Amino acid sequence: MSHLLEVRNLSKSFGGLQATKDVSFTLDEGEIVGLIGPNGAGKTTLVNLITGVLSPSAGSIVFRGRDVSRQRPWQAARSGLARTFQIVQPFPQMTVLENVAAGALFAGAASSRAQAEREAMEHLEFVGLADQALRPATALTLPSRKRLELAKSLAMKPKLLLLDEVNAGLNTAEIDKALALMRTIAARGITILLIEHLMKVVTSLSTRVLVLHHGELISQGAPQAVLEDPKVVEAYLGSKFAARLAAQAQETGVEHV
Repeated sequence: MSHLLEVRNLSKSFGGLQATKDVSFTLDEGEIVGLIGPNGAGKTTLVNLITGVLSPSAGSIVFRGRDVSRQRPWQAARSGLARTFQIVQPFPQMTVLENVAAGALFAGAASSRAQAEREAMEHLEFVGLADQALRPATALTLPSRKRLELAKSLAMKPKLLLLDEVNAGLNTAEIDKALALMRTIAARGITILLIEHLMKVVTSLSTRVLVLHHGELISQGAPQAVLEDPKVVEAYLGSKFAARLAAQAQETGVEHV
């Protein structure tokens, strides 16, 4: 069976700095895969490579059976690759509705502005922002901007959605709402690659986890197995977290924190 995405021996250097080194993995349709690692591990660089923001120094990216290693970001968006950004930056001179309609019009194949706006309203209803559609995007709170970012990405009709720390800065209730949205998105058949630092989010959502450290993929597999991997404990989690995780699993049978 062919994979939705194949990353093959992907490397990226900036002068003498090796941001990613010989990274290989696959994603299949409908998966939610977590991508974790310390700050500076190369996670955002990897997403930038997949979405055409950067070109690889070596290796290849195959999406839906086609080599997309050298595509530009607009080509990635139109091919079914969408992403959110860690620092949300809506189009400041546009309304909430216009922000989402832009994604539908320029990457989601909407045939007219009217159709784009109709589709945009559907996505805003899905993320809970329909009542703020006509507000300036800059007037939104951080949690609402995060949901706007998600709506913009969904308007592009992605096959693969790359989420870069969409839960950063949110409180517990807001994170729970975000988790529900992501589960619903995956249920629609959209594959999700999730960059995340919150282990609760990673372990409760992901079918598999990838771990980057110093640009290298040091572990991948089922969440519990990865979080118990000595290399991951040493590089990222720390012995105290590993001991707490093991104790919780023993006492309650719950795999996530």
